Amino acid sequence: MDLSPPPCLEAAAFGPRTRHETAGVRVGFVQVGGRIAGHPAPIVVQSMTNTDTADIDGTVAQVAALARAGSEIVRITVDRDEAAAAVPHIRERLLRRGVNAPLVGDFHYIGHKLLADHPACAEALDKYRINPGNVGFREKRDRQFGAIIECAIRHGKAVRIGANWGSLDQELLTHLMDENARAARPLDARAITREAMVQSALRSAARAEEIGLGAERIILSAKVSAVQDLITIYRELARRSRYALHLGLTEAGMGSKGIVASSAALGILLQEGIGDTIRYSLTPEPGGDRTLEVRTAQELLQTMGFRTFVPLVAACPGCGRTTSTVFQELARDIQNWISESMPEWKTRYPGVETLNVAVMGCIVNGPGESKHADIGISLPGTGEAPAAPVFIDGEKRLTLRGAGIADAFKTIVADYIERRFGR
Repeated sequence: MDLSPPPCLEAAAFGPRTRHETAGVRVGFVQVGGRIAGHPAPIVVQSMTNTDTADIDGTVAQVAALARAGSEIVRITVDRDEAAAAVPHIRERLLRRGVNAPLVGDFHYIGHKLLADHPACAEALDKYRINPGNVGFREKRDRQFGAIIECAIRHGKAVRIGANWGSLDQELLTHLMDENARAARPLDARAITREAMVQSALRSAARAEEIGLGAERIILSAKVSAVQDLITIYRELARRSRYALHLGLTEAGMGSKGIVASSAALGILLQEGIGDTIRYSLTPEPGGDRTLEVRTAQELLQTMGFRTFVPLVAACPGCGRTTSTVFQELARDIQNWISESMPEWKTRYPGVETLNVAVMGCIVNGPGESKHADIGISLPGTGEAPAAPVFIDGEKRLTLRGAGIADAFKTIVADYIERRFGR
């Protein structure tokens, strides 16, 4: 009997297929796409503020929070003169705080005018984001699009050309619909809309190159809110071009819905080697934490094995054997402690992000999972003796007993980090 895995399982076992080759684009000091030292550049995590950019204090605070959470690029809205005038002051204050995350200006409708009227804004930004569906209409489109591209060339900036399902170029869509209606075998309207998204992005990129912007300064995106549409469109963009690609569902939604939808779409594309930078467009709860979208993007990349950001804490889901909440509380405390400590640990303990910790609730899988982690503990479940074996580097080193198990284990983890990762 042949027990060798089929090709699909072999591919899954060894991770994603070869990354789709793209032109590397410098956004500030961050490279998106291409190669670095012969290897594919890391997939970059980015996010966007939801403050009024004219509110300098509020925007600086949120950009700083997103950057601290791990957003490697941050986008801000530039929608009117007051916002454009605020951008250089935002940049200056961020640098005074030691925050140097590249800033992207999000322009719609009047971006050409704002960039022309506010040259300090044009210079302070690291990338301009424009939507070919609303950069201008009819005879104004080429002129206004060209003005933005020429500004990017003058200032040496990158440009993201971002088509969007909700503001698609209606002239292009109408043209493709009319062509389809005359075809012997017309496609459905959704397929034509997908094609319009692809063509809108690619035609705009080609026009930018004609004006003089190099491919190494162009990033493409095609934002939709449905998972299957996103997958289909980005497969086509990857097949037809070598531009760096920005992945993300638009209007993904709130809470678990937004997280699941984004993870499903992005996970499939990333596994196929498509995508150079990602954003989770999550709707926050009123007054909620904007940094959730950053952490979620990091967790996707780390879970899939593309990058490592923070130590992983594996914990069992619990069952009837684990009626005690001690392991849940300990897993939460360890995870929170790691998250809070990472800004300091990054400088004190190089490589600490590769640490794996296991917190298990009973003896069924606890010892096995703990052995596979760098350091793990199996807490006593229902009816078990109040003893918790601790495994370090695959070997049982000691057993904790009594009411202070949780605190004792945290001390052991801290000592392990110091020994292994301390300079």
